[in-house]
Amino acid sequence: MDTLIQVVQLLIQILIFAIFARAILTWFPIDKNGPIFKALDFITEPVLDPLRRVIPAMGAVDISPMVAILLLVVIQAALSRGA
Repeated sequence: MDTLIQVVQLLIQILIFAIFARAILTWFPIDKNGPIFKALDFITEPVLDPLRRVIPAMGAVDISPMVAILLLVVIQAALSRGA
């Protein structure tokens, strides 16, 4: 069971990094159809899309990445306490 928790925590860390990287890359004029952005989009969209449906838009600012990272950190902390 401990191995499963270590694997899930690693996947959560990768997801947090991908969400953070995608959010940072949106600030720069890069090709949104490039392979890096498409890979990050593929990894993060299943988490961010449902949050965007629930979280109201705040003008041009998308706060769903911040909310997703916060939720993932809470899940990771709960997993750490349970291990």
